[in-house]
Amino acid sequence: MARLRVYELAKQLDMDTKELLHELEELGIEVKSHMSFIDEETVNILLDIYKQTLDEEEDISLAKTREPSKEKTEAKKPPVHITEADLKLDKFAEKIKIPQNRIIQDFFMKGEILKPGQTISISLAKKIAKMYDVRLTFEEDETVVKEQPKLENPLDELKRQFEEIYQNNKDKLVNRPPVVTVMGHVDHGKTTLLDYIRKTRVAEKEEGGITQSVGAYQVIVNGKKITFIDTPGHEVFTEMRARGAQATDIVVLVVAADDGVMPQTIEAYNHAKSANVPIIVAINKIDKANANVDMTKQELVTKLNLIPEDWGGDTIVVPISARNGINVDTLLEMILLVAEMQDIRCIPDSPVRAVTIETRLDKGYGPVANAIVKDGVLKVGDYVVAGKVFGKVKALIDDKGKRLKEAEPSTPVMIVGFEELPDPHSIIYVVDSKEKALEIVEKVREIEARELRKKRQVKLEEILKRMQETEKRELKLILKADTVGSLQALQNAIAKLRTNEIDIDIVHSAVGAINSSDIMLASASEAIILGFRVKADNQASKLAESEGVQIKTYTIIYKLLEDLKAALEGMLEPEEVEEKTGYGEIKKVFKIHKYGNIAGVQMYDGYVDKSGFVRIYRNGALVFEGKIESLKHYQQDVNKVSAPQECGIKFQNFDDIKEGDELEFYIIKKVPRKLTTLVEETKQNEN
Repeated sequence: MARLRVYELAKQLDMDTKELLHELEELGIEVKSHMSFIDEETVNILLDIYKQTLDEEEDISLAKTREPSKEKTEAKKPPVHITEADLKLDKFAEKIKIPQNRIIQDFFMKGEILKPGQTISISLAKKIAKMYDVRLTFEEDETVVKEQPKLENPLDELKRQFEEIYQNNKDKLVNRPPVVTVMGHVDHGKTTLLDYIRKTRVAEKEEGGITQSVGAYQVIVNGKKITFIDTPGHEVFTEMRARGAQATDIVVLVVAADDGVMPQTIEAYNHAKSANVPIIVAINKIDKANANVDMTKQELVTKLNLIPEDWGGDTIVVPISARNGINVDTLLEMILLVAEMQDIRCIPDSPVRAVTIETRLDKGYGPVANAIVKDGVLKVGDYVVAGKVFGKVKALIDDKGKRLKEAEPSTPVMIVGFEELPDPHSIIYVVDSKEKALEIVEKVREIEARELRKKRQVKLEEILKRMQETEKRELKLILKADTVGSLQALQNAIAKLRTNEIDIDIVHSAVGAINSSDIMLASASEAIILGFRVKADNQASKLAESEGVQIKTYTIIYKLLEDLKAALEGMLEPEEVEEKTGYGEIKKVFKIHKYGNIAGVQMYDGYVDKSGFVRIYRNGALVFEGKIESLKHYQQDVNKVSAPQECGIKFQNFDDIKEGDELEFYIIKKVPRKLTTLVEETKQNEN
C-alpha cells in the first residue's frame, strides 16, 4: 500500500475525514490537514488497527441477518442523542443505559483498556454503541468533529466560483480599465487632484448635464479608460479590504512638496502596502515657492523605503501641480503604464460581480449602492445579492446622472432596486432568479445569527495556531506608542525577536492613541494591535469589539516583549531528543513459519517500549536500528516490559537476529524549544 492523503485513507476506512483527523491526533500521528500525506508504513498500521473494527461490524451485520426478528425489534428503538458533554465514559454509559463497568470489562476482554470517566472520541462512542446495538445521533456543535456542509456560506461558494473561473479559464480573461484610489496626508491635495482630473477628463461632457455622485468616475486618456474612486481617505479603502472587497488596482500616494512625508502619508502607505497594491507617488504643489522635490524624494526613501526610478529604484514618482494641472497628464499616462504592466483582467461575460463603494438611502430612489463592476456585464432586470440583502436592478445610473441599460467591467454606477440598505463595501453578485436570491440571503442571515453568538476574535494565540497550519509563518503587528523614542525602542526590540522560522511584520507604527483607522487596518490584515503607554479611544474600542480585533496594551516594555516571546516560543516546532530507556540481550531466536523470527529477550536494565526504537549490536558493531513490530510478555501483547523480566520481540523488517545480540532501547521525546533570534544565531555562528 503506497502513501495516501488523509482524505484518501478516510475513504478506504469509510470514515468522515474530520473524524479521522481527530483519531490521528489521539494516536499521536501529526498531520496538518486533510491534504497531508501519511507514509506507507503508517497507512498499513492504521489499516490493521481498523480492520478489526470493520470485521466486528461485519459480524454484527451477519448476526442481525440471522436474527431478523431481533433486528426488527431493535430498529424500533429511538436513537440516543449525544452531546459534547456526554463524551465521557461514565456519562455515555448512563445515556445508552449500559453499566460503565460492563463496558470496561467487555473491552478489556477484547484487549482494549478503558478507564472510568475517561474522555471518549466520536469513533469510540460509535464503536461502543455498535457493540450493544445502540443507535446514536450527535449534537451539531462546533466542538464536535462533524461535517456541516449545510452551514457553508453561499457567498463563499460564489467567491470560489470566480476563483475557479480565473484559475481554469485564463485564456478567456480580457483587460479592463484600472481602478485607482488617491490617498495621502490631509491638505496635500488629494481632492484638488481628483477635481482637476474630473473637470478636464470626464468620459463624456454634456452641456447642462447633472453630475451624479456614485462614489467614482471614469476618465479617458489616450483612448483608454481609468476609473477613479472619488472617496479620498485610506479608512474607506481599508474598510473595503476588511470585508474582502478589494476594489483598487493602483494607489496614487499624494505628497506635498512643501510639507514632505507626514504621519497620514505613512499611514496611507502602510494601508496600500498591506493590500499589496502598486503605488505611484505624486509629489504635489511643485508650483509653490517653498517646494522641495528632492527633499521630498529623500523622505520617501528614508521614511517609506520608496526609491524613485530616477534614483535607481522601482517607484514611479511624478512631480505635479494639481491646482495648475502641471504634469497631471504625465501622471495619468504613468497610471496606464502601471496598469499595462500589472495586466489587470476580468471575466467579460457572465457571471457578474461588483464591489460596493458606499450605500445610502436616497430620497428619490430608496436604498441604493454605489458600486464598480468587477466582472461580467451588469444589466437592468438582474437579480442581485449583497451580503444579507437582495434586490432586482431597476436602474443603473452613471456619474453623469445618465441611465444605463448595462454596465461593463470597471464602470462606476449607482444601483437602484435593493429591498433594504446593503452592507457597505460588500460584494454584489448577480444570481439567476428571485428565489435563488432569497435562498442565499436567508442562509447568510442564519449563519450571521449563529456567528454572532460565537463571535470570532482575532487573538494572538489564535493567529499563532493558524500559522502552525501553514508553511509561511508571519505575525503581523500594529504598534502605537506615546512618544517617538518609545516607538523606536519598541520597533528595535521586536525586530530582534525575528527568527528563521517566524517573521514579524510591523504593518503600521505611529505615535498616539489607538484609533478606528488602526482597527480597520488590523481587521483587514489580521494583525494584532500592541499599545505602549497609550489607550484606545471609545470609538476604536467599540469598533474593535465588533470587528473581532485584539488590542493588548502595556506600560512596561519588557512585559510586552516577554508576552510576545512566550507566544512565539509556543509556535516553534519542538526539538526531538533521544532518551535511552533500557538494555537487553537476545537469549533465544524462535523461527515461526509465515511470521518470521521472534527474539526471546532478557531485560537487564530499564524498560522496552513498543512505540520506541531499538539498536541491535553484534560483537560491538551496529547491525540494525529501527522500530519494534510487536512486543509480548508470555502470550500477552503488551506496550511495555521492564527489567528483569523476559519478553518476545519482533523487529520491524529485520529477521537476521542471533543469540547474544545486544539490544539498546530508546524513545524520541519532543522538548519545547527556546526562542533563538537571528541576532543570537549570528553570535553563535561567529563563536
